[in-house]
Amino acid sequence: MQEAKPANLPDALIPVISLILMLALSVKLFGSDSSSGPNQIVLTLGAAIAAIVAAKNGHSWASILDAIISGISTAMGAILILMSVGALIGTWLMAGTVPSLIYYGLELMNPQLFYAAACLICCIASLAIGSSWTVAGTLGVALIGVALGLGLSAPIAAGAIVSGAYFGDKMSPLSDTTNLAPAVAGTDLFTHIRHMVWTTTPSIVIALTLFVIVGFGAEPKSDDGALADLTGTLQSVFNITPFALIPLAVVFFMAYKKMPPLPTILFGALLGGVLAIILQPRVVLAYADSPSLPQAIALTKGVWMALYDGYVASSGVAEVDELLSRGGMSSMLNTIWLILTALAFGAVLEHGGMLSRLIESALKSAKSTGTLVMTVVLSCIGINIVAADQYIAIVLPGKMYRAEFARRGLEPKNLSRVIEDAGTLTSPLVPWNTCGAYMAAALGVPTLAYLPYAFFNLINPLVSIIYGFTGFTITRIKDDAVPATR
Repeated sequence: MQEAKPANLPDALIPVISLILMLALSVKLFGSDSSSGPNQIVLTLGAAIAAIVAAKNGHSWASILDAIISGISTAMGAILILMSVGALIGTWLMAGTVPSLIYYGLELMNPQLFYAAACLICCIASLAIGSSWTVAGTLGVALIGVALGLGLSAPIAAGAIVSGAYFGDKMSPLSDTTNLAPAVAGTDLFTHIRHMVWTTTPSIVIALTLFVIVGFGAEPKSDDGALADLTGTLQSVFNITPFALIPLAVVFFMAYKKMPPLPTILFGALLGGVLAIILQPRVVLAYADSPSLPQAIALTKGVWMALYDGYVASSGVAEVDELLSRGGMSSMLNTIWLILTALAFGAVLEHGGMLSRLIESALKSAKSTGTLVMTVVLSCIGINIVAADQYIAIVLPGKMYRAEFARRGLEPKNLSRVIEDAGTLTSPLVPWNTCGAYMAAALGVPTLAYLPYAFFNLINPLVSIIYGFTGFTITRIKDDAVPATR
């Protein structure tokens, strides 16, 4: 069998440019609805174009199909987690977990400090458990509810939640990406974390400062009377009690103990269903709407409905019903569709050698340490866009640039820090990336809506580039005291 030819630069650019043009047309024609089907078609067509290029270079259809299947299979764990989070949101709404968090948040939160507080709370939680997805799917859901209850901006609140959640995803030794980056770059975990402190600390301080400034400039739409009506409605519909927070505490404890994410979140969803029957039987029975069934069967039916189709509130107050009607595994199907098509496109690009060809071309212009760091950052961002997966955005640049960093006498910890600064943090800013799709689905805010307010995620890659050009904390092999040549 004839060996496939390596992809040249035009080969690599054709599917990428085609994708960009089609996505631009999709957004122009469909606007905010583009992620509900049109973008999936674009990604499918992009994968087809990439497959044609790969076939031209001698790759068989069987090998291309295997690559697509392999690429999609890497996300199966994420897809199962995504469905479990949908079930969790449904039962936690029905159990009063989210309503209780919203109620207590409305009682305690200062509207002007809300954005900064939300970011800081998520920073602490994600640092403790190492999972941005768990934090966003639990605390994040409640904090969005608090923001809406206070009359604040959901996109800004989502930006604060994403910023805080990804602080821990980046810095926690329990995080998978924090362990992956040093492994592919050739350094150890705690050296990697200590080196990241230099870029992460100023980035999160700037982000928190911006959230404080934005908060003081905000004008909450809700007055005291409206807040009283909202909290009163929550109390009239649900049994607001600290016991409703048990599922949240259990999920965070299991995550802290390094239990796998899928069984942790699924257990949290089922625990929410059990507590719904115990604490909110009236709510469950009303939702099941099956008076002819025995009560035990009707309660089971109500929880079952929440697991697969979410919870729909019927308080009679439109604002409350809109706030608390969400969740269910079925609510995640559109997001899963987006992830599958995006990963198929990325898999064909990688299999056909088009991704590596783009990186090789970028490396030719990286003459100084500053341009090398900027090239790695841009490569991570580009891979997050075209391959739609943060793990690929960490692993591929780590493999591609590791030898170049060594050739230039740069410590591996420099590379591990850069790929985490860019690969991890920009992943939730791409609508079709697994992380961006997840955050949008869990928080109920489109990715492009919260993107301008994910200050930490936007600032950190820029700080990393600045350090590259100034040489600050860029260390050489066997000489940590001497900064690298700029």
